[in-house]
Amino acid sequence: MCADGEQVQLCELTAELTPGATRTCTRAELPQVLAAYQDSAPRWVWADTAALAPELITAGVRVNRCLDLRLCRAILQHAVPDHDWPDLGWRTAPVVAAHPADPAVPTLWDDVPDAPSDELETLLAERTRQQVAVTACPEPARMRLLLAAESAGAMIAAEIAADGLPWDRAVHEDLLTEALGPRPAPGTRPARLEELAVQIRELLAAPALNPDSPVELLRALRRAGLDLTTTSKWEIGRLEHPVVGPLLQYKKLARLLSANGWAWLDSWVHPDPTATASRRPRFRPDYVPGGVVTGRWATSGGGALQLPKQIRAAVRADPGWRLVVADAAQIEPRVLAAVASDDALAAAGQAGDLYQGLVDRGVMGTRAEAKVAMLGALYGATTGEAGLLMPRLMRAYPRATGVVEQAARTGEQGGTVRTWLGRTSPPPPESWHERQAAASQPEATDAVERRARQGARDWGRFTRNFVVQGTAAEWALCWMGEIRRRLIRYDDLGERPHLVFFLHDEVIVHAPEPVAEHVAEEVRASATEAGRLLFGRTPVAFPLDVAIVENYGDAD
Repeated sequence: MCADGEQVQLCELTAELTPGATRTCTRAELPQVLAAYQDSAPRWVWADTAALAPELITAGVRVNRCLDLRLCRAILQHAVPDHDWPDLGWRTAPVVAAHPADPAVPTLWDDVPDAPSDELETLLAERTRQQVAVTACPEPARMRLLLAAESAGAMIAAEIAADGLPWDRAVHEDLLTEALGPRPAPGTRPARLEELAVQIRELLAAPALNPDSPVELLRALRRAGLDLTTTSKWEIGRLEHPVVGPLLQYKKLARLLSANGWAWLDSWVHPDPTATASRRPRFRPDYVPGGVVTGRWATSGGGALQLPKQIRAAVRADPGWRLVVADAAQIEPRVLAAVASDDALAAAGQAGDLYQGLVDRGVMGTRAEAKVAMLGALYGATTGEAGLLMPRLMRAYPRATGVVEQAARTGEQGGTVRTWLGRTSPPPPESWHERQAAASQPEATDAVERRARQGARDWGRFTRNFVVQGTAAEWALCWMGEIRRRLIRYDDLGERPHLVFFLHDEVIVHAPEPVAEHVAEEVRASATEAGRLLFGRTPVAFPLDVAIVENYGDAD
């Protein structure tokens, strides 16, 4: 959205959250207007953080709090589907300062008599509409926390993109050369990939094979007498044939080349033209807050959620700075214990390693068994080793397993479930209902009934995991929001520690070396506070694995 010449409408809200003084300004003037309110820390209400935050950050303005009505609407439309949700079609991103004004104190805009424009009226009406929808939720207070956390996440995503993850291009290029060989000419394979391709062709007696083509590769494998239906590494890995090793290595290196090779480096890692010479280039993740239906983040490019270990050593702090890398340990089982108020499962995780806690209490024989059983409970594995271990887990922790079992049954019946704060799962698609209806007909064949049962089980697995994964995403939002709140205390923005990376249950803070240890403690304290915000007083511990390193690779 172009800022030149655009008008932005602003309105102060009274203590009763009704419209007060209004004014207009240009997009160019907006940062200065917002900066004037920084000391009072209002919550700014606007249509879309992604449309406004980048230019505010560029101008040196970082608001403390905001409410992103676009993201809030997406949550509330699922939570309260029967509410009136007209198509808004916003043409601009008008702004409302949710700053209760004292009528006895003059405001910035007391001398501006202009009435709100249509756009501002639309925004105010949507704010009111959402407030009414929140009151219709089963737990309004929790929903308000979710909307605030989701909005904070949008601001954090914009700030991470602006600050960028420090990156050493030379190290990245060295890692690629070591794994793949020298950078190839356009349209050709790196030397190591070409060597493997030749070997694969020889082993499959297919001299013209292009191993990058799934169709050609599958045909060549079948001609060699190998029975498989796809070329996935999982299916290939189960084969017994000399080609398996070279082929899996080829697929691994080809993935590195396509996802994080030289082309990716040229497209996504760039120097900051305004920075000093000692400041490293930056990778700027393009996060999409709430991009996954459970509330997890997605990306619209760059692959920030899939940075492989092969290149993590290229993520390097600026000279004089350090990376504080924090990973939440076994967050989903802990969240399940908190949601279910299962004190026994909470106790198993108090010492740190929850899986080992199951072994120490005699629930499982080995840590590996404990992990398989817990993941089976979270994701609905009913066969194989997980299926055999599940009864032991259910006997030991009936409250926790009861939560996910009930969520699965609700999904199998076509119902919706909610996370702890109130994010609601989508209903099954119409095609799902059609399959279930067809299976209930007297003339339904065995095949039709099998498809319906399978569809019901699949949707039950989705709702089973939705409750836990979605609540874990809420915990992560609160964790990051609390980290951000604590880091704002550092006065000088140029030297302030700041979040530079997020991956579901892992964060990286870029911090000046003298305060890195203190920042690590802030990150740990934020994890505890996130648990308190969501669950109140709970026996569930939320421990972190924290490392202070020069490069991300050293945190593994």
